[in-house]
Amino acid sequence: MTDNAFSQVERQAVYRAIAERRDMRHFSGGTVEPELLRRLLEAAHQAPSVGLMQPWRFLRISDRTLRGKIQQLVEEERIRTAEALGERSDEFMKLKVEGINDCAEVLVAALMDDRDRHIFGRRTLPEMDMASLSCAIQNLWLASRAEGLGMGWVSVFEPQALADLLQMPVGAKPLAVLCLGPVQAFYPAPMLVLEGWAQTRALSELLYENYWGVSQ
Repeated sequence: MTDNAFSQVERQAVYRAIAERRDMRHFSGGTVEPELLRRLLEAAHQAPSVGLMQPWRFLRISDRTLRGKIQQLVEEERIRTAEALGERSDEFMKLKVEGINDCAEVLVAALMDDRDRHIFGRRTLPEMDMASLSCAIQNLWLASRAEGLGMGWVSVFEPQALADLLQMPVGAKPLAVLCLGPVQAFYPAPMLVLEGWAQTRALSELLYENYWGVSQ
């Protein structure tokens, strides 16, 4: 503990938001007040970014017809993904992979165009732009959970098709369709665990010391 630490109550709130964050697929409609949405996006905008490039761009999808077109792109990719999964195809098709038509707000999180001019921190790791956007999305996720709103990250789409639909410039790339809004309840565990699709692994299995594969 240091003099810079938050109070115990504040620390517990941070860890609670992290522990109870869920990738939500089931929403109960409703709305997100403009002031609250702005606050959530400001939290995202405060994320760290390599070289302070701030590569994130957020598109709020307020047009219901456009929302439906995005959902159709997701459905098309869901079918292609099922085909690629082979023997798990039927099992996958039973999963709910998005809540685009049910949630209060849909946001598309994208990488900006003209990213190659940002070299600081990316000369050997160009994917750090994606890492920076991911940090912004995580900020948004945790802030949403703290505010009692559910959020789901949908990545089941063909990026260029979505970029074309949203008239993005050459070089920009959508990374996530984010479903945001009120939910009846948060899942007690990750949905894919509850559905029997996968199991989480203990930290001890993923933590090495000094050299790869050497456990503590």
